[in-house]
Amino acid sequence: MNHLAHALLAGDDSDLVFGGLLADFVRGAPDPALPAAVRAGIRLHRRIDQYTDAHPVVTAARARFAPPLRRYAGILLDVWFDHCLAREFPRWSALPLAAFSARVQDLLIARAASMPPRMHDFVRYMQARDLPAAYADRGEIAATLVGLSRRLRHANPLATALPVLVADDAALIRHFRDFFPALIAAAATLRAGLIEP
Repeated sequence: MNHLAHALLAGDDSDLVFGGLLADFVRGAPDPALPAAVRAGIRLHRRIDQYTDAHPVVTAARARFAPPLRRYAGILLDVWFDHCLAREFPRWSALPLAAFSARVQDLLIARAASMPPRMHDFVRYMQARDLPAAYADRGEIAATLVGLSRRLRHANPLATALPVLVADDAALIRHFRDFFPALIAAAATLRAGLIEP
């Protein structure tokens, strides 16, 4: 899952949300100097990714991609599932997408002192592009795929993958709707198990 899903699945605890977004910028064991709930948010992000990668609905969705895109199917689904979530956000959250997105941005701005340096660039990018709310827009998904393509070391087809995703949208959104309720339930269980008393 991508940024919007991780922020939503972290629940209402701002430390868990921050940790969930921080997770993409840290490797290895979380820094013990971080607050316990932020460390739990990093672990939650990683377990959500593991759960997602192993889920049979996600496996079936990945199989829809033909080579050479199949090699990048996990990345494509992370991005497209955030697009599906953003498009149907009222189905999954009581908070409107714009308000939720503003809350995520405000949280990241307030936690700037706790971020590694390269996360600051990401936060500026989020603000400039109105993320995560803009994930509802296919143009933003195209820009995201171009950016991801540039960050990978080897030549890849991500920058040109949007037409394939759009053409298969009806099937992919069905996979998302089948999968996301299970992920919400799993994330709630994981949150309960990760928060230290």
